[in-house]
Amino acid sequence: MTQIVPLSAEARDRAGKGTARQTRRDGRIPAVIYGGKQAPIMISLDKFAFTRVLNQPGFFTHLFDITVDGATHRVLPRDVQFHPVTDVPLHVDFLRVSADTRTHVQVPVEFVDQDKSPGLKRGGVLNIVRHELDVTVSAGNIPEHITISCEGYDVGDSIHISSVKLPEGVASTIADRDFTIATIVAPSGLKSEEAEGAEAAAS
Repeated sequence: MTQIVPLSAEARDRAGKGTARQTRRDGRIPAVIYGGKQAPIMISLDKFAFTRVLNQPGFFTHLFDITVDGATHRVLPRDVQFHPVTDVPLHVDFLRVSADTRTHVQVPVEFVDQDKSPGLKRGGVLNIVRHELDVTVSAGNIPEHITISCEGYDVGDSIHISSVKLPEGVASTIADRDFTIATIVAPSGLKSEEAEGAEAAAS
């Protein structure tokens, strides 16, 4: 079940660069709520309160209940603009959603059963190609992470999307190829042993 985070906001009267700069000088972050066949709402967020939730894992996969002037809007974060030097958030875009709204998100992957991988038990290394998967899912069922088992994989094997059991209602946005998520690679010591064995066999 998608985590829902409450967040308070204040309405902004006007858009524009000058108004946004003044909002930031006042210690707040300008933002907008859009979508849902309703007019956009210009809002501002407390800088410190927002930065705390922004730094929590899974920010873009959490729903937020933003309260503005007594009305609550359920939204999903879609974009955060950062200052190019200080990395301070400058503006946030939120999309209105309902529980059954289908949306595109990036969900982190979590690898389990590493003790059941012959390759990893031999000293192999899990080389993660994709730390997140692009998926479509209803807003009310965004998973915190997608679990991938390493059981049975040996050195030289690859873990492809076709071998991953996605949660119900979750679909990969890439459907035209069986892409690689991770590989089990040999450590340098094992590579040296194999090379020496190959040289001995050839002599």
